[in-house]
Amino acid sequence: MAGSELKAALLIVSDTASADPHSDRASSTLKDVFSSIENVQWLVAHTEIVADSISSIQKQIRQWTDTPAGEEINLIVTTGGTGFAIRDVTPEAVEPMLDKKASGLMHSMMAASLAVTPFAMMSRLVAGIRNKTVIITVPGSPKGAKENLEAVIKLLPHACMQAAGMDSRVLHAGGVKKLEQEAGVSSSPSQSHSHDQPHSHHHAHGGDHGHAIPKPHTIPQDRPVSNDPSAGPTSRYRESPYPMLSVEEAITTILAETPKPKIITRHVDTSLVGYTLAEDVTATEAVPAFRASIVDGYAVITGPGTPSTKGVFPVASISHASPGEIPPLKRGQIARITTGAPLPPGATSVVMVEDTAIKSMTPDGKEEREVEILTDEIQPDENVREVGSDIRAGEIILHQGEKISSAGGELGLLASVGRAEVKVWAKPVVGVLSTGDEIVPHNRPGELRLGEVRDCNRMTVMAAIKSWDLKVVDFGIARDTAGALEEALRLALRSVDTLITTGGVSMGELDLLKPTVERGLGGTIHFGRVAMKPGKPTTFASVEVKDNAGQDVRKLIFSLPGNPASAVVCTGLFVYPSLRAQAGELEGLEGEEKWKSAGLVRTKVQLLGDVRCDKTREEYQRAVLSIREDRLCAGTTGMQRSSRVGSFRRANALLVLPAGGGMKEKGSVVEALLLGNGIGT
Repeated sequence: MAGSELKAALLIVSDTASADPHSDRASSTLKDVFSSIENVQWLVAHTEIVADSISSIQKQIRQWTDTPAGEEINLIVTTGGTGFAIRDVTPEAVEPMLDKKASGLMHSMMAASLAVTPFAMMSRLVAGIRNKTVIITVPGSPKGAKENLEAVIKLLPHACMQAAGMDSRVLHAGGVKKLEQEAGVSSSPSQSHSHDQPHSHHHAHGGDHGHAIPKPHTIPQDRPVSNDPSAGPTSRYRESPYPMLSVEEAITTILAETPKPKIITRHVDTSLVGYTLAEDVTATEAVPAFRASIVDGYAVITGPGTPSTKGVFPVASISHASPGEIPPLKRGQIARITTGAPLPPGATSVVMVEDTAIKSMTPDGKEEREVEILTDEIQPDENVREVGSDIRAGEIILHQGEKISSAGGELGLLASVGRAEVKVWAKPVVGVLSTGDEIVPHNRPGELRLGEVRDCNRMTVMAAIKSWDLKVVDFGIARDTAGALEEALRLALRSVDTLITTGGVSMGELDLLKPTVERGLGGTIHFGRVAMKPGKPTTFASVEVKDNAGQDVRKLIFSLPGNPASAVVCTGLFVYPSLRAQAGELEGLEGEEKWKSAGLVRTKVQLLGDVRCDKTREEYQRAVLSIREDRLCAGTTGMQRSSRVGSFRRANALLVLPAGGGMKEKGSVVEALLLGNGIGT
């Protein structure tokens, strides 16, 4: 089969990708698998995206399989819609179209995924032949799709050639060994009937046992790099396999992998606080909607050709700042008026009450009958707010990207022009989970046993999230077993957009977070180490899941170190920028401007004492800012050990100290990140 070319087509089944093709990540992953095969040239001739619809799936498959002779597609790979969600209908669409089923291909794909996670059994895979085309279905997650295709890719050319009508005798000439050699596969020890060579217990996929050099079928960057928990503590890494990223690289990676925000419509009320506008908002009506007085006084008629305003005039009517009909004002009359009240028809100006005097009262003594105006210098439109002088009808009053603050100004503006609802970016829901057998609830009665630690991380991180006007869900404490941790993660990811975990990311045998995310959930770990202090083992991952509507969505996991100072520092440094991006606050920003604007507010401060820098890592020391002699100054909170909770007491900033060792002396100016607790004096 060397040198032959086979045509493949990829069918992406996803409501989400159908609406937004840029969200498709599976097709590029599958194309990489095809291009990695050396002895067969695969041409991915077509890639199409359809919604999770039986008719749409079948229509596209017919276009590729019911073709004139010579134009056949050898292989169709569908990805997505193989799960248990209501919208997952790919198996129901494909199975009725098959002329023959290929159970062996299906079982091989399933076995490969089951070797990674038991949850692979939730995939409903299908394989078979229609006309002269082999069709296989794989999961929608890029990782699951890749695992399934890699499990059968080396034998698919043989299947495709048979399906295309090649003479089986010619194809099988030379026997099974020749076919295995051409495909780059070999029989497993349990299948071999030869006892000339000793059996190997390693499940290598290439070469003859004992002779050929083993050939891997994956490239290093595609393999799980986390520990295999089932291998035991003696097999765990003694040094982290994850490359060390700078803080800037880590933030850039986070922003690149953070899902785009979603637009929703919300009512204009106090629940709108904290949301970011996803549209320019225009005024539906003018403010004020009528000519209004800006003082308490008397409405008059003045201007060229009118008598002087100075003199005694009868009070014809009263205009209060309340709705109602007001009779027109005639020459020689005045009307008493209050601040904000509409001018009577015909009135041109308002004389403030300070420029008048009462001349006579009504017989009952309750109202003014005549009032003397003491000045003749009143000009037309004096003391009058014109229609639309504050806001014109149709004017943009708030721009896309502006945030509705708790100060109330934006809400008041929206209410003043009669806006009942607006489009905003949805705010992410955040979950917080502590991990570790040693962690106990902070309020558990009784003394601690040897090795137990009260859980302070969860409460601290949740407080930070709430201060950012976001909903946070408490998922408690997960135990240090792979099964318990995986179950806790899956439960959390069903109801939140971003999950923050603390603990379990270092190098111990019970640090299971990375392998559980990568091997159990099929997630992608984007980084596992950062060159910073504290927080070196910080891990950032994403997991592709289906929501309750069956649509593909990406969930983010921030796995922070278990030491309290590390957890708090990393929440502000890494989680905060991602949450802002998910909430739409960074829309329109790109590149360096985006990552510099995304995080905590930066400023320059003067040190109140000497501070030593770490030799190898950028350090974030907890500090208290204050104003001394009109200068913004900072002093550290004392010992900065990452386990010391007290280092955050009164802290309202993080000093950013460069790597390289040495001392920053008292009076030196360094950069600081504001934590938002205010500045002392």
